Amino acid sequence: MTLTTIRTAAARSLAAGLLFTLAACSTPAATQPTASAPDSTATASSSAAAGPCAGVKVIVDSGALKQDAADKSVCVPVDAKTPASKVLEEAEVKTVGTTQYPNELVCRVNGVPAADFEIVHKGGTYKEECSGMPAAFAYWSLWVKPATGDWAYAQEGLATLQVSPGESLELLYTVDGEPAAPKA
Repeated sequence: MTLTTIRTAAARSLAAGLLFTLAACSTPAATQPTASAPDSTATASSSAAAGPCAGVKVIVDSGALKQDAADKSVCVPVDAKTPASKVLEEAEVKTVGTTQYPNELVCRVNGVPAADFEIVHKGGTYKEECSGMPAAFAYWSLWVKPATGDWAYAQEGLATLQVSPGESLELLYTVDGEPAAPKA
């Protein structure tokens, strides 16, 4: 085992224990249950996402689709640069690429948009098949916000993007250019 592997395993154990403790001590938020809401430690830590986040704040915003079941905000504990894909995994955000670009693009987030969902746009309606490039007028975009500063469109994909403690990571669905960027 390498030192990095040992540190990663220790950090995971510590994070899992901390999340378990926070979940046990926290008061559940008054929310309406949904069929797709996962029962997880990442969900238990979502109440911490409203305030300061010592790790990486993960936000999923279905934007113009208004698919609230996909939306979430979770604080994922990390203590060093971490691959964005790993942070999303810890937050229990499931992304699906396309047949042509399985790891390079994000086509669906937590099942949104569903294959049978009609996306209304200026040119009519569209259903995302996730075969090649998503439509230029309807797609998930990836954003990063430093601890202090403004949102910036990610210059890398999930496979190579690294995020650090104090940063925020957002997946935002845009239709016909709206919303153009994450909320402040």
